[in-house]
Amino acid sequence: MDLQILLFCLKGRCELKNYKFCFDIWGLVLFLIIMIPNFIWFAVPAPNDILRADSITPTVDAIGSLCQIFFIIVLCIIQRKSTPKIQVNSLIIMVIASVLLYFTGWIFYYVGITNPLIILLLTIPPCVAFIFFAIDRKNIIALMPAIVFTICHITYAIINFII
Repeated sequence: MDLQILLFCLKGRCELKNYKFCFDIWGLVLFLIIMIPNFIWFAVPAPNDILRADSITPTVDAIGSLCQIFFIIVLCIIQRKSTPKIQVNSLIIMVIASVLLYFTGWIFYYVGITNPLIILLLTIPPCVAFIFFAIDRKNIIALMPAIVFTICHITYAIINFII
């Protein structure tokens, strides 16, 4: 059913009248949970902290940041009218698994491991968590910038830290 909604909206038939402005606490909770390791990183540098290097992809970073801000705001304040209350299902389990993978990446990073797998664990799982959450909430308005952010975030990681 979720795939049908996604395909329907990707064809340009998604109407704004199906959405409403209201605060979604779960969007904010997901964002804050994903930001916990970042808050720690800002305050306490990791050994072998390669993430503090200057980026060589400023345009990609700027586009990614704008998309990130937009999709976080949309996840928190715009909901699809027909979306039921949040409940545990396969998509929410994937959100939780993605967050746990992301935290695992940070643990390895703080142990001092900075190989490509760890960089990808710091990059892909949080993006996937937001994408699965947007799909679960049937929030196509948030999904599109989340996908663009994911592409930018992966591009940044690969160009700056892997190749």
